[in-house]
Amino acid sequence: MRHAYRTALVTGASSGIGESFARLLAARGTDLVIVARRGDLLDGLARELVERYRVAVEVLAADLTDPAQRGEIERRLRAEPVELLVNNAGHGAFGAFAELPVEDHLRQLELNVTALVRLTHAALPGMILQGRGGVLNVASMAGFTPSPGSATYGATKAYVASFSESLHAEVASKGVHVTALCPGFTRTEDDAPTNLLWLRRNDVARAGLDAVAAGRALCVPGAQYKAALPALKLVPRPLLRAAVNRMWHQAADTR
Repeated sequence: MRHAYRTALVTGASSGIGESFARLLAARGTDLVIVARRGDLLDGLARELVERYRVAVEVLAADLTDPAQRGEIERRLRAEPVELLVNNAGHGAFGAFAELPVEDHLRQLELNVTALVRLTHAALPGMILQGRGGVLNVASMAGFTPSPGSATYGATKAYVASFSESLHAEVASKGVHVTALCPGFTRTEDDAPTNLLWLRRNDVARAGLDAVAAGRALCVPGAQYKAALPALKLVPRPLLRAAVNRMWHQAADTR
């Protein structure tokens, strides 16, 4: 059964795919709680959405890698449950693992995994109690392949995809939908050109919202990436590692 969500909390909502989530949900009449570090950007977005769509928009400026600030969002989710949680906030660092500061890797783990798990844990009990709700976790196609040059990022997204699918199996019978959204390369600006490799952020966000509303465990937007996913599972891992390693070195040489 397709769910129409009356309230939603979106992380990383100040720009990129997160902003697209907020705009699309507001256009559907969903009251919002929008979360990001940049409160000024959130305030501007909130004013626009309220004026244009006549929905309620609550702004919560928070750095989700900071336990104290993240705790405020967790308490908000427990005290005033929402019907949809969109865990979109994420961070990636590009470079050889050993050459990047360890703090860059730990920040990715803190935001991409720890924050996502904690917010999901805060939101799910209220959804289960109400017998309806959804959690949309933004993973990536990088979670299905080796990711030289972004090893920690790829590993976090593999975690998100696996975590989401497991939760989907746990709570689907209770009326709650958990979906992993796994886009490929996505342009985060509206005016950026697209091609066979690059997706538009609005298309990615729309696909994810439609998938969680329909109760699908996994969403891979874009026909090219839908076709690539089964092929990735068939390619022998040594060949796949060699191919992505070659791409990583070519990309590094052009930087």
